[in-house]
Amino acid sequence: MQKIRKFIITKSVGLYINTLSWFYPKKATLLAYRLFSTPREGRLIKDALPNVLKDAETQTIHLGDDHFQIYIWPGSDTVTLLVHGWESNASRWEQLLPHLKATGNTIVAIDAPAHGLSSGSEFNVPQYAKFIDKVIKLYQPKHIIGHSIGGISSVYFQHHYNNHGLEKMVLLGAPSDFKILLTNYVRLLWLNNKVRDYLFDNIKEKFEIDIDVFSGQLFLVNTQIKGIIAHDLADEVVAFSEAQKLAETWKHAEFIQTSGLGHSMHDEVLYQKIIAFLTSEN
Repeated sequence: MQKIRKFIITKSVGLYINTLSWFYPKKATLLAYRLFSTPREGRLIKDALPNVLKDAETQTIHLGDDHFQIYIWPGSDTVTLLVHGWESNASRWEQLLPHLKATGNTIVAIDAPAHGLSSGSEFNVPQYAKFIDKVIKLYQPKHIIGHSIGGISSVYFQHHYNNHGLEKMVLLGAPSDFKILLTNYVRLLWLNNKVRDYLFDNIKEKFEIDIDVFSGQLFLVNTQIKGIIAHDLADEVVAFSEAQKLAETWKHAEFIQTSGLGHSMHDEVLYQKIIAFLTSEN
């Protein structure tokens, strides 16, 4: 029943945007973009943090008019940065944290824009990359682990800012092509071609990016960072083929195929492989 209700609401929203586009195309485009970039879940309440975040040191970092929250578990001079995905927050790392703490490394986790305790109502990859860049300049991590959109944001960060301190990167259930994300969104709402074209043009203008080449596969062509790409065959959120694209060009990464984990990628065996990779000297 819930799936049917969600289907009806989704298609009704798409129908409204399509109808609006014939009379007010700009308004329809802005509405479509706002729905695409506004997370509906993932917020946290400061006085009611999940238990996993209560024992962390916290810091609020300001960047222009925005502020974002980070959580720190102090350890050695080796720092690992955790970057969550869409409609989530730093607490999504709860199952991985015990494994990371056992390494003795310092762990830093971030709440993305419009998620957790961070400010804003809009989420996008270029903005997330700015936040990541700020944290990396402050804490100089050697490792970065990104889940889902946090993964492609980490890849885009490294491509755009070309940080020389990162040594290893782990991508969990991460997409490759931004155009695929947009196309899936258009299909989900059954948006007409007019709205689709307006939406694509709006994003190109807003972020000064070429959507056709905004691709993790292309961003990773020349990277020398060592990595892991882990993706599940049963992932219903990000297609397995997206991970295959990343693996095709990232020559220094191990491709781990899992089954039955879905998009969350929570698994003890996988976490052990990640820890072995992060702690190895190679």
